[in-house]
Amino acid sequence: MRRFSLLLVLLFTLVSGGNAFARNTEWIIVVGGPSLYQWEHYKTYPHDHWWANFIRAARLRTEQLRGQLGPDALITWLVYKQGYLDRAQQEHQDLIGFINSVGDKYRLNLVYFHAGSEVINYLNSGQPRRETKIAGFEYFGHSNRACFMFDYSNVLDSASKSWLHENDLSKIQRTDFVYGAYVKSWGCHTGEEMSKKWHAATGTHMIGAIGKTQFMMEELPILTSENGKWVN
Repeated sequence: MRRFSLLLVLLFTLVSGGNAFARNTEWIIVVGGPSLYQWEHYKTYPHDHWWANFIRAARLRTEQLRGQLGPDALITWLVYKQGYLDRAQQEHQDLIGFINSVGDKYRLNLVYFHAGSEVINYLNSGQPRRETKIAGFEYFGHSNRACFMFDYSNVLDSASKSWLHENDLSKIQRTDFVYGAYVKSWGCHTGEEMSKKWHAATGTHMIGAIGKTQFMMEELPILTSENGKWVN
């Protein structure tokens, strides 16, 4: 199904004259923030040893998309900024500067956000949606079965104050997306519940994980649960 959905989007590009992504569509990648050492260091299995877990995965995916869609495709990163500002104090590095350099390198439309409502607002009106539909939406970050958690274990230990909950998905306009849009959450557990709510709200199928995922250095996130699988 994942490959079929992407083929539908690429077919849309061909039918539209080969430049649909440059003129008429947008690919959106949402990137959550990392946890902080102060909450995680004592755990048996701490999260986010590396601050760039999610940034690196999003960058790898963007490299793929640039190769598939071309240099002029509109690719937008929505990045949870506060998480990287907070982690920067721990790392003693300018993490926002690094993220900005990735945006420059890959010619991204780089947008920083603070709350889940801003993600919804961008989906609905970040571009004039009558002319620029969403052909792809992907999420890299912490999640559970019902929620994208943008600041998990950042402000609060093992909890989140910035999120996008499945009950808020009905605020997304169904007309934002092209037919057959490719949608995937690379976080943990999304396929157990949230994917169904996403489809009910938007009419598009979200590929999500049954079980946990692990973010890697040189490849996209992998499934790690014993009976884990991707579903939509």
